[in-house]
Amino acid sequence: MTVTKAIIPVAGWGVRRLPITKAIEKCMLPVGNRPVVDYVVRDCIMAGITDIYFVISKGSTQLQEYYSDNADLNQYLQYNGQSAMLELAHPPQNVRFHYVEQDANAKYGTAVPIALVLPQIPKGESILYTLGDCFFHSTDGSSEILRLKNVTPEAGNSMLAVQIPREEVSRYGVIQFNEDTGAFEQIIEHPNVDQAPSNYINSGTFILNYDVLTRIYNFCNMDLSGEYFVIDPINQFALDNGVVQVVPAQGQYLDGGNVHGWLHANEVIIRGAA
Repeated sequence: MTVTKAIIPVAGWGVRRLPITKAIEKCMLPVGNRPVVDYVVRDCIMAGITDIYFVISKGSTQLQEYYSDNADLNQYLQYNGQSAMLELAHPPQNVRFHYVEQDANAKYGTAVPIALVLPQIPKGESILYTLGDCFFHSTDGSSEILRLKNVTPEAGNSMLAVQIPREEVSRYGVIQFNEDTGAFEQIIEHPNVDQAPSNYINSGTFILNYDVLTRIYNFCNMDLSGEYFVIDPINQFALDNGVVQVVPAQGQYLDGGNVHGWLHANEVIIRGAA
C-alpha cells in the first residue's frame, strides 16, 4: 500500500513517569543511546515514510532539537578528531518533520492528534498512525511498519496486533474477533481477564484511509465529556461493516510508556534479552 505520511502523538505531561518527565518528555526517555521515539521514527523511515507529523505539547522543543543539526556539536566533533561520530549526530535523511501543537487545556485523547493534522493531509490519502512511546524490535533489523504496509490493500485499513499472556490483558485494549469469520469486530479497553475476548492487543499502530480519518475528525468535533479515544470511531466503522485488517506483529513489542516496560526495552536493546 502507498503510505508516505505518519502521525506520531507525543503531547502530554507523561504523568505516569513523573518526576523525570518534568524535565524530559516521555518520548525522549532513552532506550540505549536513543530516545524511545527514535526507534519509531527509524521504523517509519525504513517503511518509506517521508513526512512525519509530531503532535507535541505547546512550547515543546526537545524533539525539534533532536531532529535538527547542531552546528556547534558538529564543529566540536570535527575539530577534535571525532568526525566518525558525525553520522550519529546528524538527523535522519530523506524525511521531513512537521510539528503540530496540541493545547493541553483543550480536547484530549488518542483521536485528537489525527483531527489536528488532518487539514494538512491531501484529500484521499491514507496515513500511518503510531504511538511515540512504544516500538517493535526485530533481531533481523526488519521494519514491522513496512510489513504492515505490504499486506494492507490500497485504501484499506489495518492495525498491528500483539499476542500477550492472557493474565496481562486487563492493561490493554483487547481485540475481539468475529467467532465465525475471524474478522475484526472491536477493541475492548481494559477487560477483566475472564471476560477478555482474546489475548491479542491493540499496539497503537494503524494504517487508516481517508474515510476513517474523516470519521475521527468529525468525532473530535463533537462535544463530549472526557477523553476522545481513537478506537471509538474505529469500532463504529467496523460496526458499519467497514473492514479493518488485523496483522499479528512478528517483532517484539516494547512498551516504553511505563517504567517496567521501559526498563525491559533497555534490557532488550542493550543486552539482547528476550
